[in-house]
Amino acid sequence: MTFENKTTMKKFLSYAMIGALALSTTSCHDWLTEETPGVSTRDAYFATAETGIEVVNAAYAPLMWEFGPTYYPEWFIGDVVSDDALKGGQSVTSDMGDVYDMENFKTNTDNKLLLGFYRAQWQGIARCNLALDELEKIPMSADYTPALKKRLTGEARFVRAYYYFRLLRIFGGMPLVTDVIDSNSKWKQTRATRDATFRFILDDLEAADTLLIKKSEYAVEDAGRATIGAADAMLCKVWLYRAGFLAQGDESVDGATVEQCYQQARTWGKKVIESGEYGLTPTYAAIFTLAEENGIESVFDIQYTEDPMSDYGEGEGFTRGTFTTILQRPRTTAFGESGWGFDKPSQDLYDEFETNMATTTATRDVRRANSILTPTDAQIQNEEQEIYLGTRHCARKYNMMSDGPTGAMYHLTHATRGPANSRQIRYADVLLMYAEACIELNDLDPAVEAINQVRNRASNRLPKFPYTTYIRGQVVKLEKNQADMRTALRHERRCELAMEGHRWFDLCRWGIAAETMEAYFAGETEECRSHVSPFIKGKHELFPIPSEEITLSGITQNNGW
Repeated sequence: MTFENKTTMKKFLSYAMIGALALSTTSCHDWLTEETPGVSTRDAYFATAETGIEVVNAAYAPLMWEFGPTYYPEWFIGDVVSDDALKGGQSVTSDMGDVYDMENFKTNTDNKLLLGFYRAQWQGIARCNLALDELEKIPMSADYTPALKKRLTGEARFVRAYYYFRLLRIFGGMPLVTDVIDSNSKWKQTRATRDATFRFILDDLEAADTLLIKKSEYAVEDAGRATIGAADAMLCKVWLYRAGFLAQGDESVDGATVEQCYQQARTWGKKVIESGEYGLTPTYAAIFTLAEENGIESVFDIQYTEDPMSDYGEGEGFTRGTFTTILQRPRTTAFGESGWGFDKPSQDLYDEFETNMATTTATRDVRRANSILTPTDAQIQNEEQEIYLGTRHCARKYNMMSDGPTGAMYHLTHATRGPANSRQIRYADVLLMYAEACIELNDLDPAVEAINQVRNRASNRLPKFPYTTYIRGQVVKLEKNQADMRTALRHERRCELAMEGHRWFDLCRWGIAAETMEAYFAGETEECRSHVSPFIKGKHELFPIPSEEITLSGITQNNGW
C-alpha cells in the first residue's frame, strides 16, 4: 500500500471510532431504549447513508482490538500454543503469565487473555447485529441507494461470520444471536453445537457472497473492506474446518458429509482463484511491507494505522495501531530500539524448512529467513536478551525491520501505534486450502499445480512437487499419491504461513494436536519440558469459556473445564 492509501484508511477508522463511542463496551443497552430529552433515539440517529456507513464501520473495529484486561492478539494462541513458538518475554512465568499457562496447558477459567478476546468478539457480533437491524430501517435516498444498502449488509454479515469463526476455533459452539440484545430477557442464551455454529457461519458467508462487490470495484479509500473474494475464501476455509471436525466425529446438523464439505471447499477456493482479483506478491520478503498492504496477495487484512489519540489510557477498543510489532520485536536490536520479545519461534519450526544438504544451516527456502531471526543475526544486538528456556529465535514478519545492521527499523512513536496490517487471508493461503480440498478428494493434478505455485514464489531453488528434498537433515521423498501429498501440503502450510497464527488451529482441525504436541515437547529442552502439563485429548483442543461469562450468560462450559 502506498502512503496515500494508508492515510485514507484513517477516515474509515475514524468512523469506526465514532461507532465505538456510541457502542461503548462498558455501557449496557440503556442508550438504545431510553427516551432521554435532548438525546437522539437509535432509529432517529441511524437515518442517513452516512450513519449507515458509520454503524458498519463500527462493526469492523473490534477486529483490531488487542488490549483490554491484558494483551490478547490471536497469535498468542495460533503460534504460541502450538509447536511453532514459545511465549517469550522477559520472564518465564510472570511476564504474560496467562500465555504461559496456555502454552503449557495449565490455564483456567479466570484467564484474562481469553476473557479479553472473548468479549471483543461478542462486542463485534453485537455491532454487526445492530448494523443489520438499522440498515433495514434507513430510508432510500440519493445517497442511500439499494446498491449501497446491499453492500453494507454484505459487509456486516461477513464480519459477523468472522467473529463467530474466531470464537468457534478457540471455544467451540456458541449461542447463535442475530438480534440486538435490548432487554434482560435476551441475555440468557443456549450454546449451539460446533457444527450448528459452522452452519450459521456458512449461511452468513453465502449471503455475503451474493451481496458484496469485488476488491477491484472499491474506491481506494475503501481498501480493507469485505469483498466477494474475502467471503469466498472464508467459505473455502470454513468448509475445510467443518470437514475436519466431522471426520473427528461431530454430528452434522444438515446431513452434510465429510466428502461434501471438501467438495464445497474446492468449489469456493476455485472461485477465488479464477476470479482474477488476486495473485502472489512476486517476492516473499515483500509481503509484510507497508507497500504491499491491501495489495495483490491480500484477500482480507485487519487494518491498522498510527494515531496518537489511541494511546494507553483510553480503555479497551480505542487502540487503532497494532501491539504486535512491539510485542514481537527482539528485546535488543542493532537499530537503537527494542521490543518485548514475545512469540519466540521454536527450533522445531526452524528445522521444518528445507535445506540444501543434510544440515539445518544451509537453507534453500527463503521463507525461513523472512519468518525467523536467529540470535546471532546482525539485527539482534545482545543474544543473551533473547534467552527463554534456552537460547531462542525471534519472530520476523511483523517487526518492521530490514536486513542487516546497516538496514532500518520502522520507528514506533508509541507502543500502541504499530501501523502494520494483520494479514488474515493471503492468496497463498487460498491456494493451499484449495490444494488441501483437492487432495482429500483425491483430485491430485490441481493440488500439485497450486502447491507448486506457492513453492515457486518462495524460491526457485525449491524442487517442484513431486520431490526429493532435505528436512531436518533427512532425505524426504514425496510422490504423487494422496498420502504423500497430504504430508507435502501440511509441510507447505507450516512453512508458508509460519508465525502468522495458523498452526494451532490447523493441528486441531486435522485431529493431530495431541500427538504433534507430544512429539514436539519430547524434542524440546529439559527445562522447557519441566513446565508442561500433560495434554489431554478431547479437552485441550478447546479453551475454557471465561468464568465471568459463564456467570453472566448461564451457558455451559467446555468438557473438562
